Amino acid sequence: MKVFSATLATETNTFAPMPTGLDAFEERGCYPAGTHPDAPTLFTGPLWAARLRARALGLTLAEGLCAFAMPSGVTTRHAHETLRDRLLDDLRAAMPVDVVLLGLHGAMVADGCDDCEGDLLERVRAIVGPRVVIGAELDLHTHLSERMVRHADLLMAFREYPHVDAVERGLELVDACVAIARGAPRPAAAVHDCATIRTLRTPFEPVRGFVDRARAMEGRDGVVSISTIHGFPWGDSPDLGTKLLVYATDARTAGEVADRLGAELRAICDAVRERNPSIDAAIDDALASDARPIVFADGADNAGGGAPSDATFVLRRLVERGVDAAVLGPLWDPVAVSIAMQAGEGARLPLRIGGKVAPVSGDPLDATVEVRGLKRDLHVPGLSGSVDGLGDCALVAIGGVEVLLNSRRTQGFSTEMFTAFGVDLSSRRIVVTKSSQHFHASFSRIAARIVYLDAPGTLTADLTTLPFRKARAEVVASF
Repeated sequence: MKVFSATLATETNTFAPMPTGLDAFEERGCYPAGTHPDAPTLFTGPLWAARLRARALGLTLAEGLCAFAMPSGVTTRHAHETLRDRLLDDLRAAMPVDVVLLGLHGAMVADGCDDCEGDLLERVRAIVGPRVVIGAELDLHTHLSERMVRHADLLMAFREYPHVDAVERGLELVDACVAIARGAPRPAAAVHDCATIRTLRTPFEPVRGFVDRARAMEGRDGVVSISTIHGFPWGDSPDLGTKLLVYATDARTAGEVADRLGAELRAICDAVRERNPSIDAAIDDALASDARPIVFADGADNAGGGAPSDATFVLRRLVERGVDAAVLGPLWDPVAVSIAMQAGEGARLPLRIGGKVAPVSGDPLDATVEVRGLKRDLHVPGLSGSVDGLGDCALVAIGGVEVLLNSRRTQGFSTEMFTAFGVDLSSRRIVVTKSSQHFHASFSRIAARIVYLDAPGTLTADLTTLPFRKARAEVVASF
């Protein structure tokens, strides 16, 4: 049996100031056909899973383009069409195939195309015809469209946020798609639209229990797969919203399960409206506590959601208030990193930090800093066994506040970005990571308490302030 697998993925924040061009894919990961490294990455779960399963399932694997970019603003038309067409050319070269497995995000928006994944799946279907099985793994922060569902035989989203299950879900997708190609019935799909959107954190109740119940239903009573589609709140798309996607052996079962669980999911969405503390309120609480460390999540400046990751709002308040035993990062500032590298470890110098990309990042912070550590091409653990690169990095201190400056824009996945510099996190009063939720897998191991901040930034929690034009009125009204 011949299987073709490829990846084209990014998450588009349509309100972010920086476009996503070809260079963004080249910087993060753009591997021509057959050159993907011997290691998993977040959006190549199906390809990696097919490699792992190839011998046991008797698969001949044809590997196409694998391209993914750090989330940012709208993808350029040139980048979208160039990469899409390369992937499709790789598929044509691999034909005939029995199964197509794609690693997608689901919230990629390009200039001239609001539904990049639906566009790609439709073109794939036109090449392979109706008999070939098409499966795709999605990020759960997907704008699930009717077009995507129509042109795929099976779509499976990550279950977990943080996304620690990309390989596991990829293996499930491979097994199911190969079974269909070998004669198992093609499942029927049903979607329940919750007509709202929420941030749903899977480690916490009531979301945790819902995810576990849905997972337990798979493989029983005709249910093949259940995906909780959280949606991506900072993408202005006609398909914006939280949804439930169910595949079952027949359409009636799929519809009944989708509607029953979908109603439960809508009730959960209504119950989990977050009310997070302001920067100063969070600092006040931390200073009044003896617990260490208290971890602040600065999700509004999360590069993983398209933010520049150079906002200074939290850093400025820590410095202005004279907080000691605090560390913050990663703050993206290649210029400041270069200057610190030239100055050398142990140097003291005036440095302008952050606030460089757009007004949404705040003003730059001017301070005299001490360079406490320098690292070339720092890599730390990412998600699902992947490795995340921060580029060249500098740890600088402004009084009692240490700042990890990085040259390759990324979010704060792992505590190792700090401990690589010898920072003892157990002795820090406050640890700030620029991440919305993916940090949780690592930082929850050391945190006395985790606080999600209500801070200014590209990923503001107050969605009512964003100029939505394409999203449906009922979803926007539910914010």
